Amino acid sequence: MERIYQKQLIDWKESSRRKPLVIRGARQVGKTWLVDNVLAPQFESYVKIDLEKQRDLHIHFENSLEPLSILSYLELSAGQRIIPNKTLLFFDEIQACPRAIMALRYFYEELPSLHVVAAGSALEFAFGEISVPVGRIQYLHMYPMTFYEYLLAIGKKPMAESLLIHPSKVDAGIQKMILSALRDYFFIGGMPECVKTKRDTDSMLETFKVQSEIIESFKDDFSKYKPSVDPLCLNAVFLNTAKSVGEQIKYTRLNHGHSGQTNRKAFELLEKARIINKITSTDPSGLPLGASANHKKFKASVLDIGLLQRLCQVPVELELQHQDLLAMFRGRLAEQFVAQELLVWLDSQLFYWSRDARSSSAEVDYLFTAKGRIYPIEVKSGKGGSLRSLHLMLDKYPDIQKGLVFYNGEYKSLTEQKLEFLPLYSIASLCYKASI
Repeated sequence: MERIYQKQLIDWKESSRRKPLVIRGARQVGKTWLVDNVLAPQFESYVKIDLEKQRDLHIHFENSLEPLSILSYLELSAGQRIIPNKTLLFFDEIQACPRAIMALRYFYEELPSLHVVAAGSALEFAFGEISVPVGRIQYLHMYPMTFYEYLLAIGKKPMAESLLIHPSKVDAGIQKMILSALRDYFFIGGMPECVKTKRDTDSMLETFKVQSEIIESFKDDFSKYKPSVDPLCLNAVFLNTAKSVGEQIKYTRLNHGHSGQTNRKAFELLEKARIINKITSTDPSGLPLGASANHKKFKASVLDIGLLQRLCQVPVELELQHQDLLAMFRGRLAEQFVAQELLVWLDSQLFYWSRDARSSSAEVDYLFTAKGRIYPIEVKSGKGGSLRSLHLMLDKYPDIQKGLVFYNGEYKSLTEQKLEFLPLYSIASLCYKASI
């Protein structure tokens, strides 16, 4: 499989300003695979330390964090030398040993010629136990496979390459073919094991089994969050957040069996684990968008669109009968897809616009920033969807040049209305080289 992070890893290896690299992301998004298959072959030797499995090694981080002392023990455990500029040292599941995270600072300061990379899930929990080495480590945030990566994995490279071209330059027939392929992605999603299973077995049922296994593995992790939050509360908040994609969320509605404050804590824990993403309302009058964010008003997306449909038990055989992707699961799958793609390609926090007023409330799904300008995004059916809120926003904020409407159709521009209609798949082309 090919991942969009590969160039970033190679650039990190060659950089003269390199620091220890920490790859962050939820479980099973492909962090370990990326190091094993992309980065490790670039070195003469490779030492991999799994700190979740090899807990006997934790003792070597308890007293001294001096790199040479730690390396002497790790060499004995690995049975091979660890040589600067020649060996890649990989700490996998580093969240299991918080002091190993602290040690990264000293590897940077005292042994900068050694290539050190670490990966872990739920790292924010480990960060709460230690002094994080700010400024002495680099981060790479990983997400599930994008639609682009999915197409590459299933052998549709020419189609994948068309995703990176602005749709105004792509033939209408090709746009329709891509939208057709997107239907399958809505239900397979981007978790690497799910994509591999669909590619190797060509079976949706086998893929759904893998999705269920991944969801259960997340739920098994919930027991580790005790006593912070009851795992039953986490289960309920996880499910109801998935069911609420595209809607403004109230903590009290996420789980009627617990208080709003308890639900909030559960939501924040799931957010820290990168299983859900908070999308905050903001005022688009200027940059940065986060400066005027209202953190009490928010929506959410979940980690992966395939996991969303499995978690919510979407009736696939019925939903696939819809010709319009926007009609599937009442539009939630389309909104999840756009959020998921924006998070990967932008690698930044997501926002939306919402205005509460008597008889004139309005909401625009997402806000997108490119080349110092703000663009509102609506995910709507091309013919039947109302764009009242988008027009209202364009009138209210004249500095916004145009609005973007993602829909189940071909590219078209309505210059007089300051609108561009784009095929739903085309987020990648807008973000890839900010070709807006």
